[in-house]
Order: sequence, then C-alpha cells, then structure tokens
Amino acid sequence: MKQLDLGKEKIGKLLMAFSVPCIISLVVNALYNIIDQIFIGWGVDYLGNGATNIIFPITVICLSVALMFGDGTSAYLSLKLGEKKKKEAERGVGNGIIASVILSIILGILILIFLPNLITLFGGTDSLRQYAMDYGYIIAIGIPFMMIGTTLNSIIRADGSPKYAMTSMIIGAVLNIILDPISIFVFDMGIKGAALATIISQMVTFLINILYLKKFKSIEITKNSFKVSFKLIKNVAMLGISSFITQMAIVIVITAQNTLYNIYGASSKFGTEIPITVHGIVMKVNMILISIIIGISAGSQPIVGYNYGAKKYDRVKQTLKYVLLLSTLVSIVSFTLFQTIPEKLISIFGSGDELYNEFACLTFRIFLMLTLCNGIQISSGIFFQAVGKPTKSAFLTLSRQILFYIPAAIILSKFYGVMGVLYAGPVADGLAFLIAVTLLVFQVKKFNEAENKNEKEEKIENPKETSNEKSDLIITINREYGSGGRYVGKILAEKLGIKLYDKDLIMMVSNESGLSAAYIEEKEQSITDKLLSNFNSQYYNNLTNDDNLFIAETNAIKEIAKKGSCVIVGRCADYILKEQENVFKIFLYSDDEGKVKRTVKYYGLEEKNALKEINKINKARANHYKHYTGQVWKDLDNYDFSINVDKLGIEKTVKTIEKMIIERNNVGVKK
Repeated sequence: MKQLDLGKEKIGKLLMAFSVPCIISLVVNALYNIIDQIFIGWGVDYLGNGATNIIFPITVICLSVALMFGDGTSAYLSLKLGEKKKKEAERGVGNGIIASVILSIILGILILIFLPNLITLFGGTDSLRQYAMDYGYIIAIGIPFMMIGTTLNSIIRADGSPKYAMTSMIIGAVLNIILDPISIFVFDMGIKGAALATIISQMVTFLINILYLKKFKSIEITKNSFKVSFKLIKNVAMLGISSFITQMAIVIVITAQNTLYNIYGASSKFGTEIPITVHGIVMKVNMILISIIIGISAGSQPIVGYNYGAKKYDRVKQTLKYVLLLSTLVSIVSFTLFQTIPEKLISIFGSGDELYNEFACLTFRIFLMLTLCNGIQISSGIFFQAVGKPTKSAFLTLSRQILFYIPAAIILSKFYGVMGVLYAGPVADGLAFLIAVTLLVFQVKKFNEAENKNEKEEKIENPKETSNEKSDLIITINREYGSGGRYVGKILAEKLGIKLYDKDLIMMVSNESGLSAAYIEEKEQSITDKLLSNFNSQYYNNLTNDDNLFIAETNAIKEIAKKGSCVIVGRCADYILKEQENVFKIFLYSDDEGKVKRTVKYYGLEEKNALKEINKINKARANHYKHYTGQVWKDLDNYDFSINVDKLGIEKTVKTIEKMIIERNNVGVKK
C-alpha cells in the first residue's frame, strides 16, 4: 500500500487497497456484538437478548475509553515517528497502555459494584433484570481484557501491522462462535454461558495482542517506556478524545431510546421488553451494513486528503463519485432486505411470539425506511473530514443521532407512543440526508470553480543554499498576529545577510508532502479544531491532513537548519530545533492598538472587527502550538528573548535583536 501513488494510481485500485482491510475489521467487530444474541435467542429466549441490549451501553462506555487511549496512542506514535522522535514515541505507547490497564481495572470494579443501578439506568425492567445481572457480572470480569486488547489493537495497526491486528480480532470472533453453542447448549449454561464465551474470546485476543509487545517494528518497548507521566497520558488522551465522544453518543441514544420504550411500552400491546429487545437486534443487524459503508468511506480518506491537498480536484471528485456509488449500492441492498424479508432476518435470532415478530417487522420497515439515505450521509461526514472541514464532518456525524433522532423520538412518542420512536428513524435519516446533500453540492461547486479558473500557481523557487560553510546560528521567531513579527524577521535577515525562511518554506514543505503550496498556505492560516479534526479517527487510524503537514514542516525545518545561518518565522521551529545549541528563540508581541493598526493597514481587516479576528487567529496559533509541542505558546520561558514591538518600533526592535545576537556570537553570524 505504501508503494501506491495516491496522486496517479487508478482510484478503483486505491480504494481496494485501503477500504477492504477497513471493511473486514469493522464487520468482524460488528459480528462480535451479534454472535451472542443469535445463540442466546435460540438457547434462552428473546428476554435474554433484551438483557444483552441493557448491558450493551455499559460495554460501549468501556469501549469508548479503550478507543480513546488506543486511537490517541496510535496518533501519538505516528506523529512522533514522523518527527524522528523514537524515544518519545516509545514512552507515549507505554503510557497509553498503562492508562488503559489502570482504567480498565477501575471500570471493571465499578461495574461489579454498581451493576444493579446501571441496569436500571439503561432501561432494565423486572423481567429483564435477572438475565441482565447474570450476563453483566460475567462481562464485567472480562472488561480489562476487552479494553486492553482494544487499545493494543489500535496501536498494532499504527505500527504497520494491520494484518496482525485483524487476525487477532478474527480469532476472537471465530472462537466466540465456537464457544457460544458449546456453553449454551452442551453445558446448558444459558445466558451465563454466552457471557463466558465472550470473555474467553476477549482473553485470547488480549493474549495475542500482548505477545506483539516484543514484535514492534518501529519502536522498542522497554521498562522505561512504562514510566508513568500524567502529562503524557493527558496528551495521548486528547488525541483520542473524539473516539470517546463518538462512542458515548451511542450510549446517549440507547439510553434515551430504552427510556422512551419503558415509558410508553407499558401502555402499548407490545409491552416494554419486546421493543427494547427488538430494537437492539435490528440496530446490530443494520450495523453490519453501516460498517461496510464506513469501511468504503474511511478507506477513501487518504486518497481524498492527498489529492485535495495537491489541488487535483478531478481526482477528489472521482473518488467521491466512487464512494457515493458504492455506498448507495450497499444502502439499496440493505433497504431491499429490510423491506422484503424482515421476518427472516429476525428469525436468525431465535423465535418469538406473534407480537415480537410484528414489532420486529415494523422496526425494520419503519425505523429503517430511509436507510437508502445512509450511504450518502455517512460517506459525506468522512469526506469532509478528509478535505479538512472538521466542523462540517462533526456536524454530519452527530446530526442524525443526537441532533435529529433524540428530539424527534421524544416529540413523536408523546403523540404516537412506541410507534413514535420508530417514526423518528426516517425523520432523522431524511433531515441528515438533506443536509449532507446540500453541503456536498456546495463543496463540489467550489471544486468546479477552482478548476474553471485554471489559474497557474505562482512558481516559487526553492530556497538557495547559503553556502557550504557550517551553520552558525538559527533564529526562530514566534509572533502574535499583527505584531509586525514577519517584517522584523525580514529586516533582521537582511541586516545579518542571512536567508529568511517564511514564504519560501512553503515550497519546501510542498515538495516534502506532495501538497500544493496554496493549500499549505491556506491551512497555515486556517483555524482548525483538533477535536473536530480527529472526530472520525475511530473509523480509520490515519493522521489528519494537519498532522501530515506538521510532519512535513518538521522535516523541512530540520533540513534548513543544516544549510547555514537563517531566520525561520513561526511553524513551531523553536520547538522542532530545541535539541540544537545554535538556536536563538524570539517571541514578539504588541499592544492591541498596534496590532489593530497593522492588520487594518497591511492585511485589509475592518477596524471594527479587527481585534476579534486577531484574537481568534492568535488563539488558533496557541492551540496549534500546544497540540504539537505540549507547551504554552506565550510562556516566555520557552524563548531566549521576548519583546513588545510597540515599545521600540520595528527598526529599534531589529537593532536590539541584532545587538544581542552579535554579543552572543562574539564576532557575528556566518552567512
């Protein structure tokens, strides 16, 4: 896969290479949740399945924590390896694993203690309670194995061994299939047997993944890797927080849904247990088909992201067309199955009475009536993530379940009871679909406009090497927006007779990353919410465009530092070159009045909105710096020299810095 050219290879071939492994992993994971219910339905009864649906939110909470540290550690590992910081990568992996171990034990104990309360919280009725208790207590014992195994699985994929990670999952799933009938039917253990089969399978997956600790390709795990650093654990967790939030959204939806069935089910002919049981089963069946759509879309992320950055909009649109077509085909198949053979689908999970089968058919046909729209809605969310539109991506990801479904279910259930909960499904799907299509249409129009302009990008020559002499001093300048820092850097470089790397650095990064110069400049000036940017990371373990850009900038800056004395403006250069002794780090700031005057005069901002825009950009710079360095941007301890430009003016600021540099170097700076 690494040898495939994302900018030239056939889109179909690229999608096969990236999407198929993703689809397999997601489908296997979805099957893990279904297997128990199939055998429980035949070996116990539908109340047993209802009990597993009550316990399901508890396991999702644990999964959300495991993914937070799994995906967070994966991103940290990839990022630090890209920066050539192997030791930091090793410590990040060690701390991510330690955090998962500690929290998994704590959660397992808390679940054992508070299980009766949790069953009530997630909609357990008197009829379901004992089944849920029997199943839940055993599942709680296996929580540490499930969580640690999940965390390790993500890390293993990030280390470049997706086949190993996929194999461990498949072995666990197959073992669960084998053990379920043995424990339920042969040993007559009922729902306890299903839970036991599940945790044994999780233990095996856990052991297989633990063995990988000695087989890491990119790093070496030692005792020092597990030296606890709370700061490092926090950094890892923040990189994976989006996975946590997305999984917790599922918990919120299930809780609201079960609560509504509890409230209105008793007054319906179906009762409370049938709706809770059936809805859980139907959603898990639907998850298999959704997993295929997510796999197709997530596999397209690196293809879309690369070509969007390279301004190859025709390839971006072609990839989007493939994804939407394939996802729609999957949706059509899903719709056909749900509408024509719902009774056969529900019969896979055992037999039930007439009311049970009736509600199952209603759920498939009404709740999933607009499943045709899911392909486009899901694909759109992941597409906008790939093109660096995290706000739109997050909105589309959450809109269907949180923003539309829960309010619709609450309102409609007041008028139609349990049927209102079902009607809320197509309402949410329809609204989410309309928003997705609208956003896609506008985005494609922007691509077309960019192509029609047919403007040739200005060619920026690569910076010329200063000389073959050894470098003497690297001056890095971090500056507030509107402080005049960029101009100070320009004049300082001219006075010292050395190279200034600001705009020129963009071309070097373009060559390093394959992204267009215009795209890089746009992204450097944009304000990206890291939480939103990583929102879909639980679907596909891949760095965001921002991360890839930072890695490319890191490599370019390190190369620049080898060429000779120079001034580098911004881009976390002070942190990237922190290990070098010949770096003079400067931070420039100014008064609000001065910043407003400069931005109005030189950047064309409206005076009344200038300060708000300045603060917004400076906040984005601070967040960017914090995200990639773990340090505070305005912490003056990070710099050798800080100055308020307005106190001295541009010229005197330059002279002051020049004087300090000459004194520091004794005789001056080598060109």
